[in-house]
Amino acid sequence: MTTLDADHYVYILRCADESYYAGYTTDPERRLTEHNAGDGAKYTRGRTPVTCVYLAAFDSKSTAMSREYEIKQLRRSEKERLIEATDEPPL
Repeated sequence: MTTLDADHYVYILRCADESYYAGYTTDPERRLTEHNAGDGAKYTRGRTPVTCVYLAAFDSKSTAMSREYEIKQLRRSEKERLIEATDEPPL
């Protein structure tokens, strides 16, 4: 499910303060660069550098955004289990 040929992606970033941020994008590499440059989400601006620890690809925007919402509802421990269960390394 984690391929860079899909059109829609959900990702989890680990911030410098060890917090997590989940988001949606159509270009994971560009988005990671934006976050680290301070041009990403307001949440990550003061928490750089960030690293991508989870990346999932989807065929539709609606499916990806639904998954992003689900991930944002998870507790930290549940996010950590999700990250650990990922077979492929993200970016």
